[in-house]
Amino acid sequence: MGLNIILLGPPGAGKGTQAKLLIDRFGIPQISTGDILRAAVKDRTSSGIRAKKFMDDGALVPDDIVISIISDRLKMSDSVNGFILDGFPRTVAQADALSTMLDDSGKSIDHVISITVDYDELIKRVIGRLTCKSCGRGYHIVFDPPSVPGVCTLCSGELCQRDDDREDTMRARLLTYESQTAPLIAYYSSLGFLRPVDGLGSIQEINGALVSLLEG
Repeated sequence: MGLNIILLGPPGAGKGTQAKLLIDRFGIPQISTGDILRAAVKDRTSSGIRAKKFMDDGALVPDDIVISIISDRLKMSDSVNGFILDGFPRTVAQADALSTMLDDSGKSIDHVISITVDYDELIKRVIGRLTCKSCGRGYHIVFDPPSVPGVCTLCSGELCQRDDDREDTMRARLLTYESQTAPLIAYYSSLGFLRPVDGLGSIQEINGALVSLLEG
């Protein structure tokens, strides 16, 4: 039986970090809307070109773009035994579309985990993030700094701050989350799927709480 998981939480809550640890634990892929969209922007695909303006402004990418790429991704062979959705759904409309998508393929969601973190803490986390222009490896100037400032430890590429990691963009993203994505908490709670996890603490502590929920 597959293990189909949704990770919810505001931007910067650590969903991506925890998803990567769950990949190792359960052997299922992380499907990150953000990663897929950024790749599309970099490759200048038609969806990427359409999505770029919304991403730069800290706004949600329109549902038709996001739903299309998620639908294609869930059809890939590595998702047959389960998946971890990170960054999707972001609206109730997307949640409804996901439910229809899964019903059509005989699948369903097993767990919806909401990682909760105070917004002021999130802003501190995000504005310190750096990304390698060459290999994409992420760093943080406080929590995970590179060995040499401004230089990727893995490939010696140049580190930069992504446009969507600026403080003004982050505040816009949190406002968008509060108005459009937070209702998903009530949506999945009403279905009996929602499991909250405190996002403050070490990466290992948070992961331990997640694994306990999924294996409990």
